[in-house]
Amino acid sequence: MKQYGLIGFPLSHSFSKKFFTEKFANENITDAVYDLYPLEHIKDLQDLLDANPNLCGLNVTVPHKKNVLRFLDWIEHDARNAGAVNCIRITKESPVLAAFNGEVGVEGHDFRLEGFNTDLYGFEMSLRPLLKDQHTDALVLGDGGAAQAVKCVLQNLDINFKVVTRKPHGDNLLFDKLKPHHIKEHKLIINTTPLGTYPNVHECPPIPYDAITDEHLLYDLVYNPPETEFLLRGAKRGAVPKNGYEMLVLQAEKSWEIWNSKEKHP
Repeated sequence: MKQYGLIGFPLSHSFSKKFFTEKFANENITDAVYDLYPLEHIKDLQDLLDANPNLCGLNVTVPHKKNVLRFLDWIEHDARNAGAVNCIRITKESPVLAAFNGEVGVEGHDFRLEGFNTDLYGFEMSLRPLLKDQHTDALVLGDGGAAQAVKCVLQNLDINFKVVTRKPHGDNLLFDKLKPHHIKEHKLIINTTPLGTYPNVHECPPIPYDAITDEHLLYDLVYNPPETEFLLRGAKRGAVPKNGYEMLVLQAEKSWEIWNSKEKHP
């Protein structure tokens, strides 16, 4: 039985487990199982792999998307640029071959760990069909782990962006300094904060919503509820709303594709 799963802490609820359990049932995949592996400390990754020798792939969620990087033998280019990994492919290899390759993430192991960021794929593929000529400048609300993939995709798409945060950092804009002209100059607004996530459905990022127009596209990485307060307020002003559900589905399918790929990486 091939094992797949999600590492992170805590893992009180998981889109991934529900998605893959249903996928395996619907597609009659009987030789695979997807489980949750609560991992408080990333240093315990080797113990997890040793205890589950049939693991072929892992998804990674908070708080380990960044600190898992040092344990990996190889990291895909965009994932390295984003500084975050949310998908690991696990393949068997001899310690001799690992030493020969010169990249050993977990010392003394007989498996190879390859890191990817499928959030980039999920976000880009779900955003692209909605982009119009006016979406040349974006506001990225929040600068946590989820924002890193968003910023990387915007760079790849040649979309200028400014990051908005509560506390000063670099040349970020501050939420309490945000003016209507900032909204008018940035027709794409992406919420990467957890504000508005169930059960706190009445929360939303503090931005001048009155400046939003029908030329705006509002993208919320939150998917529960499907219509967040952020999206509802934008839609009332004529903006196109988009939640994060399709991004999650696309990144999950991309993970499955990676885990089953025979492609060799240097």
